[in-house]
Amino acid sequence: MTTTVPPLLAPDDAATYAEWFACLAEPTRVRLLHAVATSTSITVGELAERLGISQSTCSHHVKKLADVGFLLMRKEGTATLLTVNAACCAGLPHAADAVMGALAPRPCCPEDLPGDVSVRSLEQDDWTVVRRIYAEGIATGDATFETTVPSRTELAAKWSAEHRWVAEVDGQVAGWAAATPVSNRECYAGVAETSVYVGDDFRGRGVGKALLHKQVTAADQGGLWTLQTSIFPTNRASLNLHHSAGFRTLGIRERIAQQDGQWRDTVLLERRRNDM
Repeated sequence: MTTTVPPLLAPDDAATYAEWFACLAEPTRVRLLHAVATSTSITVGELAERLGISQSTCSHHVKKLADVGFLLMRKEGTATLLTVNAACCAGLPHAADAVMGALAPRPCCPEDLPGDVSVRSLEQDDWTVVRRIYAEGIATGDATFETTVPSRTELAAKWSAEHRWVAEVDGQVAGWAAATPVSNRECYAGVAETSVYVGDDFRGRGVGKALLHKQVTAADQGGLWTLQTSIFPTNRASLNLHHSAGFRTLGIRERIAQQDGQWRDTVLLERRRNDM
């Protein structure tokens, strides 16, 4: 089997990320950026007082952060108001993923698909097995906040009929994937939240890879321009799988919900169609 060597980070991207990281290598700038981010807007004078530094020192660090693009400045009378550039909130996690090799340069979909796994549309006779596999995912404690499996009626109503799939191995249903519209508003018609589950007896055999391949290619062909999903940070296998399909990390949703009385974070990922 031929091993695909991923391309190196582009020189322009490497230069940009190095500039970002170098700018944040100064602790005062990190504190300053945090102070601005936690304020609606703040003046240089107010910022200097809050950090306990001179206004000239504050202005020097503000300029460095503004030059890189982390801060936005606007004049209001004689005062200079500072706000965080919202794009950096998504850009920094993306840069970290790219540099650490967790995010390839927008691949189409997973490669090296297993030859013994086939994927087809979910049929009426599949629901019992699909719900059993859902229950096996819940039991891991690392797949979902759900504590009970939704009914067949609930799932059928929620999942898009054109984007629900099952994987088969030796004639047995080994996993499923589904896409759920995020909204009934027309402007979000091409945006869906995705799920991929693999049965206990079929993990580690490429079933998830085959399902995700089908899911993203069918989405591209079927008019979905954005797929999104939320994954527990501890579920590294699922994170790596989604990165291989062109999903990028948007950020961490801290303490987003409780599981068994404990607050948990999720990683929010998104995949845009390649022509977007």
